[in-house]
Amino acid sequence: MIFTKTEIEGVVIIEPRVFKDERGYFFESFNQQKFNEQLGTINFVQDNESKSVFGTLRGLHFQKPTVAQAKLVRCIQGKVLDVVVDIRKDSPTYGKHVAVELSEENKKQLFVPRGFAHGFVTLSEEAVFAYKVDNWYAPECDAGIIYNDTSLNIDWKINPKEIILSSKDTALASFESFETPF
Repeated sequence: MIFTKTEIEGVVIIEPRVFKDERGYFFESFNQQKFNEQLGTINFVQDNESKSVFGTLRGLHFQKPTVAQAKLVRCIQGKVLDVVVDIRKDSPTYGKHVAVELSEENKKQLFVPRGFAHGFVTLSEEAVFAYKVDNWYAPECDAGIIYNDTSLNIDWKINPKEIILSSKDTALASFESFETPF
């Protein structure tokens, strides 16, 4: 596995070594020892999976402390643009974001530490998205930021008219109006 730091401290792209032959392929998608060596001790407690059609945008979500979550995300089928926004108030990169294309072809994963809002948009006809989290889901601590906040300046790589949102995601706060709990 190759661990590549991004311009935002703590956000890391992980690329597996893929072994291919006439039968197909094999790769190690998670190794606790390698993660501990590269990122510190992480104890994932839950795996989640979603399937989305083209244009579906999920996010930008996070959980408030004391049940904040770190995530390890990947796209198993199709292609997504994955975006994380630094919402750690005292961070030098507060309000900055990282965007990474994750796909079944590149098999990249993204590690998202606690203190970040996270979202993705489906760029293929369909996408199956999977992620590990290091804390349990707590609906009372679920929060988010509206995906198209102009101060964040995120290029979602899709025509805004083609974006499909849940009613929950259309009602999220703007970046400037929300108070970060981190």
